[in-house]
Amino acid sequence: MVERVTTLMANPEKIRNIGIVAHIDHGKTTLSDNLLAGAGMISTELAGKQLFMDSDEEEQSRGITIDSSNVSMVHSYDGEDFLINLIDTPGHVDFGGDVTRAMRAVDGAVVVVDAVEGTMPQTETVLRQALREHVKPVLFVNKVDRLINELQVDAQEMQIRLGKVIDHVNKLIRSMNEERYKAGWKVDAANGTVAFGSALYNWAISVPMMQKTGVSFGDVYNYCRAEDMKSLAKDCPLHEAVLDMVIRHLPNPLDAQKDRVKTIWHGEADSKIGKSMSSADSNGDLAFMVTDISMDPHAGEVATGRLFSGSFTRGMEVYTSGSARKSRVQQVGIFMGPERLEVDKIPAGNIAAVTGLKEAIVGSTITTLDGMVPFESIRHVSEPVVTVAVEAKHTKDLPKLVEVLRQVAKEDPTLQITLNEETGEHLLAGMGELHLEVIAHRIERDKNVEITTSQPIVVYRETVKKRIEPVEGKSPNRHNRFYIYVEPLAPEIVGLVKSGEISMRMPELERREKLIAAGMDKDEAKAITAIYGTNIFLDMTRGIQYLNETMELVIDGFEEVMQAGPLTREPVSNVKAVLVDAKLHEDAIHRGPAQIIPAARQAMQAGMLLAEDSLLEPYQKVFVQVPQLNMGGATKEMQGRRGVILNMSTEGDLAIIESRVPVAQMFGFAGEIRSATEGRAMWSTEFGGFDLVPANLMPEIVGQIRERKGLKKDLPKPSDFLGL
Repeated sequence: MVERVTTLMANPEKIRNIGIVAHIDHGKTTLSDNLLAGAGMISTELAGKQLFMDSDEEEQSRGITIDSSNVSMVHSYDGEDFLINLIDTPGHVDFGGDVTRAMRAVDGAVVVVDAVEGTMPQTETVLRQALREHVKPVLFVNKVDRLINELQVDAQEMQIRLGKVIDHVNKLIRSMNEERYKAGWKVDAANGTVAFGSALYNWAISVPMMQKTGVSFGDVYNYCRAEDMKSLAKDCPLHEAVLDMVIRHLPNPLDAQKDRVKTIWHGEADSKIGKSMSSADSNGDLAFMVTDISMDPHAGEVATGRLFSGSFTRGMEVYTSGSARKSRVQQVGIFMGPERLEVDKIPAGNIAAVTGLKEAIVGSTITTLDGMVPFESIRHVSEPVVTVAVEAKHTKDLPKLVEVLRQVAKEDPTLQITLNEETGEHLLAGMGELHLEVIAHRIERDKNVEITTSQPIVVYRETVKKRIEPVEGKSPNRHNRFYIYVEPLAPEIVGLVKSGEISMRMPELERREKLIAAGMDKDEAKAITAIYGTNIFLDMTRGIQYLNETMELVIDGFEEVMQAGPLTREPVSNVKAVLVDAKLHEDAIHRGPAQIIPAARQAMQAGMLLAEDSLLEPYQKVFVQVPQLNMGGATKEMQGRRGVILNMSTEGDLAIIESRVPVAQMFGFAGEIRSATEGRAMWSTEFGGFDLVPANLMPEIVGQIRERKGLKKDLPKPSDFLGL
C-alpha cells in the first residue's frame, strides 16, 4: 500500500486532496469509514461502526468528530490508480475552526447533506468556508434509505425531495459566489456532481453509476423497500460512486493551485516561487502551509499541512515565517487515520506530516527561501465567545500547566489563552461550552495535569459609539505629545477586515483600492498603519520629524489598548484610531518605549471613554425543529432568554424556529429546551455576531466584569488616563 501511495505522490495529475464537510450528524465519519473500507484499509463489516477517523476516545464516547483527521488512500478509476488525500472534518459548530483550517489544505470538498433534514445552518457555514478558500464542492445526499423506510415517501416524492436538496445547495453556492457558480461550480445530478446513498448501509448511486451498473432510481427504491441493503451495496458500492465523482469532477493540484495560490498568497505572481507554486513544481523552493499541529508522544509536535511547492526530505533546513531561527526537518510522513507512516520524500501537491518544526504554529509558512512572502493567515468564521478560568489542582503542577496551555494554544488556534503570572489565574476562551469541556478533559488525560475550571463566562467586546475631538496624550517626561481621535469603524470596512480581504500583508495599492471601493476616504485609505483584530490605526500626520523612528512604539500602545479596553479590560472591536499630530523630543534618549507607549496608550484610552465606550455581547443563532404541538414551549424558552425570533416556518407537522439569543443567556439551554418541549426538540446553533448590550443592562454587566477582574468599583474617567 505505502509503495503505491509514494509512487502516485510524485504525479500531481493523479492526486486529489479532498475534505468531507457537513452539519453535525449528517454522516461524514461514517462515509469516510466506507471509503476506507473500499480502499481495503479497514474491514467492510466494521465500516460505519468502527468510526476509524474518530480515533480519540473522547470522540468515540461522545459520538461526534472533534478533530479533523487525515488519511491517504488509493482508488482505481478507468483502470488507473489515483491517490486521494482525505480530511474528515467535525460538524459541531464549536469545532468549526478545524473545518476552516482543513479547507486551506484541500482543493475539493464532498458536502454531505442528510436527505431527511436537508441543508442545515452548519452546511451553509462549511460551504461558505470552502468557497472562500476556492475549494470546489460536490454533493453527497446521505440517508436516502430513511426517506423511503421512515418517512414512507413514494418513488416520485423521493425524487422531488432530493431535487429540493440539490436546488437549495445551488442557491447557497450562487448567493455566496455567483462568479464560481456560473463557471460550472453548481452541483448537478445530470453531469455527475451529485451522488445519493446511505453511508451506514454502504451504497451510493449517481447518474454515471446508473449508466455503469444499470441500476435505476426505481431499483434503489425497491431494494430499500425490501430492506435488502446488502444487494444494493454489492451492486452500487458507496466508495466507487463517491470516489469516481471526486476523481472526475474535483481538480488535481496542478489545476487547483493555478487558481488557489492567487487567493491565499499575495506575493509577486511572476516571481520564481510564485510560478513554482502555481505549477506545483516539486523541484522548486519549498512552500508549505501548516494547517494543523498535533502531539505524538514519541516524536513530539507533528505539523500537518499542504505542500504547494518543492519537496520535503528528512534533514533539510527550513525557515518558519515570523521566526529568525532555522529548523531541521526530522521526519516526513503521511497520515493513515491515527497512524503516521514515514516516507523518504513528499513532493508538491500533497498533504504532508512533518516533525522538527519547533517554531511552527497553525498558519505558519515553511520555506527554504529566505524572506518569502508568507501565505495569508487563516480567517476563522466565528470568534471565541465563552471563557473559563483554569487552575492547577496541585501547586507543584503550576509550571507544567503554563507549558501545557501554550501547547494547547498551538494545537488549536481558535482558543485564546491569557496567562496571568501574578494571580496564577489562566483564562481559556473558546467557541462554546463543549469546546472548552473537551479541551479541559484533554489537558487532564493527555497532558497529565489535574485542573479545576470555573463556571463558563462570556467574552464581551468594547467599542465606541461616536467620534470625538483629538485627545492629547503626554509622555511621563512631558517631552512628547500625541494627538489622537477615535471613532466607530464603518461596518463595510469591518467586513473587509473580518473576511481577510484586507490585511497589512497585501500590496498597499491593492488594499487602498479595496478600501476606497468600500467607501473610505482616499487620504485615510493611504494612511492605514496597523490593523489589530477589527480595529485600524491611521497616521494622518505630515512631515513630523522623528515620527518614523517612534511609529513602532505608537503601534505597540495601540495594540495594548485593543487587547484590553479602558472600561472592562475586554478586547476592543470595530474602532478606528487616528493620529493627527505629534510633538517629539529631538533627543532619541527621551523617546524610548517607557515614554512613547504610555503617551499613545493613554490618549486612546481617554479617547475611548469620551467616545462613549460601550460593550458588545456575542450572540448565537439558534435553530429549533419541534412538532407544532410543542412550539409554544420552544418560543417561550427563546423569548425568556432575551432571544429574538427571526423566522418561523412549517414542514409537515414540524415547526422550524430561527432565533438569535445572547450567548450569556444560553447556559443550561440544552436541559431547559428538553423539558419545555417534552424532549421533542432538535436544535443547533451557529455564531451570530456581536451586538450592543442594552443600555439598561450595561451598568450591571460592566460592574460584574470589573468585580471579577479585581478592578476598582468606580468606573474609570477620561481624566484618570490623562494625568490631569
